[in-house]
Amino acid sequence: MESKLPVNQKIIYSIGQLGWSILINIVSLQLVYFYMPPQSSGLPFRITQITFLGILNIITIVAASGRLFDAITDPLIATLSDRWKGKRGRRTPFMLFGAIPSSIFCFLMFLPPLSSISIVNIIWLFFTQALFYLFLTIYVTPFFALLPEIGHSSDERLDLSTYISITYALGIIIAGLIPNFNEYIAVTFKILDKTRSLQISIGVVATLAAICMLLPGLFFDEKKYSSGKVSNVPMREALKRTFKNENFRYYVVADFSYFVGITIIMTGLIYYITVLLELPDTIMGILLPLMVIISFIFYPFVNFFGKKYGKKLLIVVSFFIMSLIFFAIFFLGKFPFSKVMQAYFVIILYSIPLSFLGVLPNSVLADIAEIDAIESGINQEGMFFASRTLMQKMGQTIGVFSFAALTSFGKDIGNDFGIRLSGLLGFVLCLLAGIIFMKYKERYKAKG
Repeated sequence: MESKLPVNQKIIYSIGQLGWSILINIVSLQLVYFYMPPQSSGLPFRITQITFLGILNIITIVAASGRLFDAITDPLIATLSDRWKGKRGRRTPFMLFGAIPSSIFCFLMFLPPLSSISIVNIIWLFFTQALFYLFLTIYVTPFFALLPEIGHSSDERLDLSTYISITYALGIIIAGLIPNFNEYIAVTFKILDKTRSLQISIGVVATLAAICMLLPGLFFDEKKYSSGKVSNVPMREALKRTFKNENFRYYVVADFSYFVGITIIMTGLIYYITVLLELPDTIMGILLPLMVIISFIFYPFVNFFGKKYGKKLLIVVSFFIMSLIFFAIFFLGKFPFSKVMQAYFVIILYSIPLSFLGVLPNSVLADIAEIDAIESGINQEGMFFASRTLMQKMGQTIGVFSFAALTSFGKDIGNDFGIRLSGLLGFVLCLLAGIIFMKYKERYKAKG
């Protein structure tokens, strides 16, 4: 095992995150919009829009059931990965196995069998979503478990977190360009059916994601660069040990609140643009790349200040700034300047805390996992990241659930109160995340 990871291996590893970022952001940006489109979208209804108990709808119920399934698979995959004794390593064999199926099932979620409202489409979505998240877990949990094993110092783990944050952000751009791809395909190939051109766009982008996800499994030399050792701790005991770590508990609760909020904004983005601001969805092809470019500009500062002043302070401040941005969403379309400028205003401000929260939390968790391994002598990095991924997915579920439920109070132009309420909910959640993370005790001291 070599102590320093070469740049080419860092790039190969981080490209895997580009792939699964594309997939998860396709789902975040398009799924609710596809199955619960506003009247102005030009998309047909394929599942019932009826609400239950005033706020529940089919999307919320299906999303919640999928994440309950994840509650079982996350720790199971983590345990299998921690205990794996394959010739190529503990993590990359799982990544190879999960890459292609997760991309296929992502595409199939947007390919319901019938073109009109039917229970068949609901059943289809239920099973394709469950299989998508299963294979994504098979990929993502071992992927993140590699981070503390191939980053052999706090600073090197921060560098790796910066790399994968860049590729995650690029994944947001590519997924966000789907409306533009959709328009290009429709015009170029004279496809009049907006649903069909959208499905083709998603299929092409999901294929690109599969290729990216395969690269680390094929070309990353885990045996050479990983310090990981096989763990023989049973799953239940490993999971219990993970949540006994006080620092991890503060981390994961704050992370959970953050992911509820971030999922709300990503799910709601196309509604904010087309309903609150009454702009075409193709503007996402400008706004999301702009957001990522500005985030990239701040990444060197994130890396520098994280090493100099520590990660905790930067994360707490970023949570508080993001809460204010959510608060502004409630008033979108009502500020006394142009709606286009309002869109740019929110995206530019949002990109700044996003750059810090995209890099630092992964590095913090890698620190927690390494300190635990040193103090206990038990290597269960996979379980730490699986537990985080589990809570992250639960946060994403509640985010989708909350946003979809709030649409019951209005999701169309002139009847948009539910969309606006999502901003207030995000404000509360990010504020809560910042307050909780203040309790985190930073063990690796800053150099400044």
